[in-house]
Amino acid sequence: MRGKSILLIVGGGIAAYKSLELVRALAARGVKTRAILTKAGAEFVTPLSLSALTGNKIYFDLFSLTDEAEMGHVQLSRSADLVVVAPATADLMAKMANGLANDLASTALLATDKNVLMAPAMNVRMWESASVKRNRAQLEKDGVLFVGPGDGEMACGEFGPGRMAEPMEIVAAIERVLSVAGPLAGLTALVTAGPTREPVDPVRFLANHSSGKQGYAIAEALMRVGAATTLISGPVSIAPPEGVKLQRVTTAREMLAACEAALPADVLVMAAAVSDWRPDIIANSKIKKSVDRVVPLIKLMENPDILATIAQGPKRPRLVIGFAAETDDVVDNAVAKRARKGADWIIANDVSGDVMGGDRNRVHIIDQNGREDWPDMTKSEVGARLAARIAETLKGAA
Repeated sequence: MRGKSILLIVGGGIAAYKSLELVRALAARGVKTRAILTKAGAEFVTPLSLSALTGNKIYFDLFSLTDEAEMGHVQLSRSADLVVVAPATADLMAKMANGLANDLASTALLATDKNVLMAPAMNVRMWESASVKRNRAQLEKDGVLFVGPGDGEMACGEFGPGRMAEPMEIVAAIERVLSVAGPLAGLTALVTAGPTREPVDPVRFLANHSSGKQGYAIAEALMRVGAATTLISGPVSIAPPEGVKLQRVTTAREMLAACEAALPADVLVMAAAVSDWRPDIIANSKIKKSVDRVVPLIKLMENPDILATIAQGPKRPRLVIGFAAETDDVVDNAVAKRARKGADWIIANDVSGDVMGGDRNRVHIIDQNGREDWPDMTKSEVGARLAARIAETLKGAA
């Protein structure tokens, strides 16, 4: 990270004291820091302390004629390689999620063209409130990255999620985001993962057993070899890889729309287990069991084919990779799927066991040269090996 620069926004909260240790750790790694100290943040740390550690002037006021003349808020928000908000309070998250700009910190966040990494810190009740959950979901959709929070004892005496990540955890997250080393540096990757859910009525849906583990492992592996990676995920219960832009969706149509909005990309890996069908009519209220126990007839209609739509579309990525989760004739079905969909590679695996929920996988790569069989390995190992194969292919085609 040596030679990189950070714009640090310090929000108001007791965890603001950790920002001083964060600046010191970054300086030890050759990272330059400029800081915006919010009015509430100044209640917990002093401008003098921040200035002494950053070696730079501290910025407070949106309407300061001197500051605007020296370095305007737009330049301040764009001159750094990364914007870090630590602590990211509920107020700062709400402002950014809703596009508000009524002070220097929120204006800089709205004006930046760089990645934003937030380290939330707040009371557990606040973190679990509906409004904060809604704002985080919107920020993730907008591409904001998060580190933490963790579980722990709060200054208020309560225990639970909401404790700001430790400075070295934030440093590690910054290193991941700023890492330019790797064969895919400068390229973009789009990965889908998890199941989709197709509602039948307000309480029921059609879905499958996909855990999302393989897609998440692939997204993390691509990020680690330098690709700016976007992960579009169906409903899963695993934490997203830090440093990867996450967008959550539910249905197949939502996943297609999110993929199309994320294009162009250099590589697409469709690891999601997308539902092939959806009910043609979604009931407005719960479908009740009839007194004569007649099973209600649910008519299904075909969902859009996301892989084929993108592989054959005008914004086709340079490398399109699909998955074929099969229970019979695994390789033969994958070969046919590759030709039918227009993908460059199909990754086939047998899901007749516990592969969808397990931690291991055994895959076969089907491409224009034929078939490559991989041994049984962890899903993380599959992700790393696939990322290396992608990098070798794209580097060779450059």
